[in-house]
Amino acid sequence: MTANGWIQIAIFTAILIALTRPLGGYMTAVFEGRVTFLRPVERVFYALCGTSEAEEQHWLTYGFGMLLFHAVGFVSLYGLMRLQNFLPFNPMGQDAVGTDLAFNTAVSFDTNTNWQSYTPETTMSYLSQMAGLTVHNFVSAAAGIALAVALIRGFARRSAKTIGNFWVDMTRCVLYILLPLSIIGALLLCWQGVPQNLGAYTEATTLEGAKQVIAQGPVASQEIIKELGTNGGGFFNANSAHPFENPTALSNLIEMVAIFAIGVGLTNVFGRMVGNEKQGWALLAAAGILFLVGVAICYSAESHGNPQFAGLGIDTAASPMQAGGNMEGKEIRFGIADSALFATVTTATSCGAVNSMHDSYMPLGGAVPLVNMLLGEIIVGGVGSGLYGLLLFAIIALFVAGLMVGRTPEYLGKKLEAKEVKMTMLAILCLPLSILVFTAIAVVVEPGLAGISNAGPHGYTEVLYAYTEGTANNGSAFAGLSANTPFYNTTIGFAMLIGRFFVIVPMLAIAGALAAKNIAPPSAGTFPTDSGLFVGLLVGVIAIVGGLTYFPAVALGPLAEQFAMNAGTLF
Repeated sequence: MTANGWIQIAIFTAILIALTRPLGGYMTAVFEGRVTFLRPVERVFYALCGTSEAEEQHWLTYGFGMLLFHAVGFVSLYGLMRLQNFLPFNPMGQDAVGTDLAFNTAVSFDTNTNWQSYTPETTMSYLSQMAGLTVHNFVSAAAGIALAVALIRGFARRSAKTIGNFWVDMTRCVLYILLPLSIIGALLLCWQGVPQNLGAYTEATTLEGAKQVIAQGPVASQEIIKELGTNGGGFFNANSAHPFENPTALSNLIEMVAIFAIGVGLTNVFGRMVGNEKQGWALLAAAGILFLVGVAICYSAESHGNPQFAGLGIDTAASPMQAGGNMEGKEIRFGIADSALFATVTTATSCGAVNSMHDSYMPLGGAVPLVNMLLGEIIVGGVGSGLYGLLLFAIIALFVAGLMVGRTPEYLGKKLEAKEVKMTMLAILCLPLSILVFTAIAVVVEPGLAGISNAGPHGYTEVLYAYTEGTANNGSAFAGLSANTPFYNTTIGFAMLIGRFFVIVPMLAIAGALAAKNIAPPSAGTFPTDSGLFVGLLVGVIAIVGGLTYFPAVALGPLAEQFAMNAGTLF
């Protein structure tokens, strides 16, 4: 580790803290209807949806609208990919996408996962990239943000029967938040060298006289929304490690900030809408502690590199002439610090974009992205999904605190009774059910074993990582797994559906139940949820629940590999 690396991490952290209040204030104004410069455009969409900005919905109606929208989105994207060979904007003549791959990809982008078990530049037409994948990058992210705002209203409202309007929330999110920020971000990326065109791929002649096809296209527009909406699906197979997606150190910083920006801003939205900004800062502090611990472990593991190299006489120490540590699978233009930081950022959210190959990380370095996702990606998390995931853990933390003092738990004056706690446990437990069951099946059946290219704990980690990123709606990968098969396309597709909708529906039920409650005034026995004590309790509950649930699975993978490496038995 170097001082330069820590300075880069500190600059990134400082930028995010500086963005939190202004971005949170703007988003609050958007969802409260105080930003109106596109109101005529809004009303066109409301008319098409058969609603109005004055119409509010019960949580069941809100949830039905959300599910209907996702169902239509899945069918339309699936159809677009299956028919792309007959449709325009296909200069390279891409064939129709196969049935199992089209199913997997449609589910992936519909659930904000953006897992890609294919090579994008050789599989998708420009129309599929733009009208299919990029559009879903916007609307799936907007849906997640809208759902988080619905839960915030559940805490903020008194004796209410409604939690907002799904169509209004999503429309405002796209028009006022995602589109403006994406336009600015895309222009910044174009300035840094990211291409944006509709031309055919370029054929170049190399110095040796060979022919090389250089893929390009509408890259910048997809790149910025994949980061801003924590989507992660890349235009190129190498994702953000590709020089056309992420050409410079500055573009790398822009993309990392974009991944976290809306997530940290939503914590401030929470504080503002419940009437106490300290509540939002407390949630951000808990997420920040977990994030910084992850960065430190990942950066340390990658900086030290493989200890077995020392016995071979290989110098892995950092010096003015070399980066040192483990540079396998990393871009020289980013180095170890920015690679470890990007890996932690992208898996602390549901983004899944990568600027290095996680499969090449040291066992402990690779364990950090894995654990980030196993915890439910509540360390800032996906846009919207991270906040409501963190709030679900806050409910569990306060329930535990209530048990310890013999008092009915409450949060922001709302009593947390049996219904809320049961729905919270249902939402949290569906994640390990999907991850562990699918992993167990994959490592014992022939179709699952056929995709594993590495024997031993590393191959097991590749499978565990695949179902973790699917269930966590992340989309990154340990790239050594051959996942473009009917078995993995189908099972990971179902994992993505479970991770998205089996959490959302109970969460909306909690929002509806909380909105119907009155707010009790604080008393001498009220647990302060804007204090350091609450932050520590929340961090502890997240770590304990995650540890008890997943420690055996992690022990069989990255921990076993780390012990084997230290014992000198890997080679």
